[in-house]
Amino acid sequence: MPNKIKTVRRPTSVVTGAAGFLGSHLTDLLLARGHRVIGIDNFITGSVDNIAHLAGNRNFKFIQQDVTEFLFLNEPVNYVWHFASPASPVDYLEFPIQTLKVGSLGTHKALGLAKEKGARFLIASTSEIYGDPLVHPQTEEYWGNVNTIGPRGCYDEAKRFAEAMTMAYHREHKVATRIVRIFNTYGPRMRLHDGRVVPAFISQALTNKPITVFGDGKQTRSFCYVSDLIEGIYRLMMSNYSLPVNIGNPVELTMVQFAEAIIKATKSRSKIMFKPLPQDDPKQRKPDITKARKLLKWEPKVKLADGLAKAINYFHGKV
Repeated sequence: MPNKIKTVRRPTSVVTGAAGFLGSHLTDLLLARGHRVIGIDNFITGSVDNIAHLAGNRNFKFIQQDVTEFLFLNEPVNYVWHFASPASPVDYLEFPIQTLKVGSLGTHKALGLAKEKGARFLIASTSEIYGDPLVHPQTEEYWGNVNTIGPRGCYDEAKRFAEAMTMAYHREHKVATRIVRIFNTYGPRMRLHDGRVVPAFISQALTNKPITVFGDGKQTRSFCYVSDLIEGIYRLMMSNYSLPVNIGNPVELTMVQFAEAIIKATKSRSKIMFKPLPQDDPKQRKPDITKARKLLKWEPKVKLADGLAKAINYFHGKV
């Protein structure tokens, strides 16, 4: 008798915030790895441009919806990736209530979907839950130093609540949950004027305008290229680890060093201009990625110069 061809059903992933910077890159990776993807976004900060290349892809389905409303899907779901949220200071200062709602009500609805479908769930948390850290570098065991009533509190507390809700569903309903704490990430599909340092510095450099550095420029950040980050997140979802894991690049730069790197990469005539430091702006931000290295066999591979070249090439057509 001839061997029967065994058909393997594609796993189905739901990605909230699928039209956003990270959500769209995650969607691409999932499709490349054989998933069927249902993307959900209300376009408050996402863009159709980020998913336009998926038009006609039979393994991608898009639903325009606010995830704080009930999520009804009449089909099996294997994975829920909750990435919906404004994620830059410009956005969450403009939409503070929506930011709080998507972190609380949106997380509740996404967890409810995972519970109903028996799906594995991952919440995209953030290094912002560490606030202006008193511990350096930041390990997952650090509880943070957050100003709950400051201008950044809407984002910080939304994500802290989302983590607490995720663990509650894990303990109470036995949902298989994963928590990724995302550190500064950059790459194509960032919005030019979203207020984050990479697009801000690159757009200023490409137009030879002064690069605005806040404070004395000695505050530090670490920058992870988007493909590295998404690979780490995928590995976390596929792991058996339910507590938070930092994913980011531990190579630390001052803001002045980063501005100088971008001036050099763009061959810009821009000069650095200093402005007052915003309230609650973290002085240091660097992930301890010991857990990611050990549990996920992950660490970033893309060098800053290579990642910046790709990001600059993308923004060339936008300024």
